[in-house]
Amino acid sequence: MNYGTIKKYDIADGPGVRVSLFVSGCRHHCKGCFNAETWSFDYGQPFTAETEREILDALAPDYIQGFTALGGEPFEPENQPVVTALMKKIREHYPQKDIWCYTGYLYDVDLIPGGRVFTDVTREMLSCIDVLIDGEFIESEKDISLQFRGSRNQRIISLRSL
Repeated sequence: MNYGTIKKYDIADGPGVRVSLFVSGCRHHCKGCFNAETWSFDYGQPFTAETEREILDALAPDYIQGFTALGGEPFEPENQPVVTALMKKIREHYPQKDIWCYTGYLYDVDLIPGGRVFTDVTREMLSCIDVLIDGEFIESEKDISLQFRGSRNQRIISLRSL
């Protein structure tokens, strides 16, 4: 898996100060996407053991509330194994920190058994996530007043309460 960037002090993609990983690869190609360069699976640089260590180290300070995975598309089947392994390590090292994930796929359609991107690790990946923001960005539903979402169709789903 490749990734575009790591933001170590992100305040836009979840509550508090967060560490965010922007993975590469996305098949949605939403019109008006703020991060279209990450559509290519070849964009950025390879995710390595050093990258994982960098993220885990960045999460260490008490003022970091949590981790966010976005992109690109964390739930592309090619990305799920690496993102899942990373989330498991974050849970192991920092059980008190929350994990958020953005996806253009729909939780109750695409991420269920038989869904478009359901794989052998999807359940495990979902089990690591506290909050999932789902749904493609739809430019005609763009609303800059929404917190943590770009368009009105996107949902903020607490997976800890399910």
